[in-house]
Amino acid sequence: MNEKEKTTVPIPSVGADGEQSLSYVTNEIIATGNEEINPIDESMEEMLRQMQRMSDPSYLATMTMSQLYDTVYESRLPIIDGLLYPGTYLFVGAPKVGKSFLMAQIAYHVSTGLPLWKYSVHAGTVLYLALEDDYRRLQERLYRMFGVEGTDILHFATCVKQLGAGLYEQLTRFVSEHRDTRLIIIDTLQKIREASGDKYSYASDYEMIGQLKHFADQTGIALLLVHHTRKQQADDKFDMISGTADGAFVLQKEKRTGNTAVLEVSGRDQPEQRLILKKDMERLVWELEKSETDLWQIPPDPILEKVAALLSEEIPEWIGTPTELAEALHLELKPNLLTKHLNVNASRLLHECHTQYENIRTHAGRKIVLKRVSEQRDDA
Repeated sequence: MNEKEKTTVPIPSVGADGEQSLSYVTNEIIATGNEEINPIDESMEEMLRQMQRMSDPSYLATMTMSQLYDTVYESRLPIIDGLLYPGTYLFVGAPKVGKSFLMAQIAYHVSTGLPLWKYSVHAGTVLYLALEDDYRRLQERLYRMFGVEGTDILHFATCVKQLGAGLYEQLTRFVSEHRDTRLIIIDTLQKIREASGDKYSYASDYEMIGQLKHFADQTGIALLLVHHTRKQQADDKFDMISGTADGAFVLQKEKRTGNTAVLEVSGRDQPEQRLILKKDMERLVWELEKSETDLWQIPPDPILEKVAALLSEEIPEWIGTPTELAEALHLELKPNLLTKHLNVNASRLLHECHTQYENIRTHAGRKIVLKRVSEQRDDA
């Protein structure tokens, strides 16, 4: 057994949300008491029994509620606070409604880190597959929208391979060569369909989007898939979307010739929103007129604030046991419950309080490591 072993999850395997780890079953030892305990070295026989169980075709990998709370999952920053998060999103609307202009706007803001309307943006590399455009048209559009202030981390491609015929490999290579990639836009989804004689079907879209979602979950990026709405209408506008994703944007105009549109947003990681947009006809950018829904703000967490207050420029790091941390914080909270609280809220601690949290175990027992990080840090 290694001297140190972090309580983290490796690259996720295929699953409903890409967040569970089968290897956790053989690696993690749960401490349920109030005091830290020395980990018990697993015997070779026990390891063999576990391997035999997992190799059985009828084996079902599960995690208990306690195991979930004892796991620290990788922190992933939002792309745009309150609007766009790591995962796969569909962006749908009728042809010529203005989707590509809004895609260019989102791409530019993410690559520059400039706020988009009222939303804060975390900067990173963007790949925009503008598959219905050419570079001349892109140049004209971008110049009119943003002037000549360019950015070296916004990349465009107007021709790519199709899904199942090399696209996955192209995207994987791009992300490996640009480690700070936050967003990939595919405009449009129709252009990357596998070449076949099959016409549109719900099942084919579902499978295609599922493959792309697996890529986004593995890499931790946001993937925006531009998709045309089906011709038939639906009472719930999100019923017009075929396939499955982590969230969706629907852009609609009441009048085709008008310059006002409604952007509806729905997703797993954010509340539903309805935004009224107006197009600046001179610059061709979408401006936010009003929001018909107020964003819910998560309340402050006093425990996280106390943890962050332990660190400063003079004391950028703290290391100790869960018991020592509880004593340092003057909390009437059992050490194992404090650890679980920090495990669950490690991402908030990093992004809101700029404090990196690690829960490791050694032969001497559990250790908590806290490190102060720069407020400009934007690691995924």
